[in-house]
Amino acid sequence: MLIGHRTWTFENNPTIISTGTVGGPFEANGRIPEDFDLLHDDLWLQQDSFEKAHKILIDEACQKAIEKGGIQKEQVQFFLAGDLINQITPTSFAAQTLGTPYLGLFGACSTSMEGLALSAFLINGKGAKYVLTGAASHNAAVEKQFRYPTEYGGQKPPTAQWTVTGAGTALLSDKGQGPKVTSATIGRVIDMGLSDPFNMGGAMAPAAVDTIEAHLKERNVTADYYDLIITGDLAHIGREIALDLLNKQGTYIHPDKFVDCGLTIYREDQPVLAGASGAGCSAVVTYGHFINRMLKGELNRILVVATGALLSPLSAQQNQTIPCIAHAVSIENGGA
Repeated sequence: MLIGHRTWTFENNPTIISTGTVGGPFEANGRIPEDFDLLHDDLWLQQDSFEKAHKILIDEACQKAIEKGGIQKEQVQFFLAGDLINQITPTSFAAQTLGTPYLGLFGACSTSMEGLALSAFLINGKGAKYVLTGAASHNAAVEKQFRYPTEYGGQKPPTAQWTVTGAGTALLSDKGQGPKVTSATIGRVIDMGLSDPFNMGGAMAPAAVDTIEAHLKERNVTADYYDLIITGDLAHIGREIALDLLNKQGTYIHPDKFVDCGLTIYREDQPVLAGASGAGCSAVVTYGHFINRMLKGELNRILVVATGALLSPLSAQQNQTIPCIAHAVSIENGGA
């Protein structure tokens, strides 16, 4: 099951039997609104704080995945999820509502694939029959914590990214219909010395490259094995840096096959600067848009490489550099 130093292969075919995706009003006006199960028309979600609204997003994404999976929530044995808010409190409150044994995760924007990798590991090792995993973010809550409250109207540089309001979850089982999770490569922390919290794509690109190269080497496949290699949240700047680094190190990926969740979710004419970000970004785009494309037969093999900047408000205020990580998970129709 372990191949190389940090790649797992899953011979028992953990299966994504259903997904749940929820978004906000900005996402409803984006490029892929049809790939959401539920879209809201305001950021408050009838709550009195953005953090409480954040929790509702997770509640709803979990409910959708369970309903579509045709099971009762009591059958879910573990819930693995996280977000960007201090001590992942929105996810923890949602886990209380769900009432399922819970493992809270923090990988920043890499949390979606960290959760999927660990969930597949549990299923593959017969540690569970049903596992629910996911990640979420809320634009107003996250911007308030990491940068400035939106109400301040602070100017942002062109390298900045727009935090997604959304939650994406996947329900995995040891059998059933759906795409299979076939392998996962766990990322290393890579810190290239960048300290600008408004340039997440540039900071995270080297971590994505490190994990992609490790995955291809340890699985002994080329990039052409996959229909798409999908990064999470590199956006315009990080994607170009990653492609350049890959080419310089001898790993060629055709630009048309190297796509980014942060460039998929919104239209070019939306004011998102370099693109999208947030723990919910790769979660909703993968579990909505790309899984739907797999179910339609448009894609058969994808590698999703979710990237995360492991900074905190405190580390940013102390002008520390930004440690980054990327986790890669391969999803295939029919298994390996």
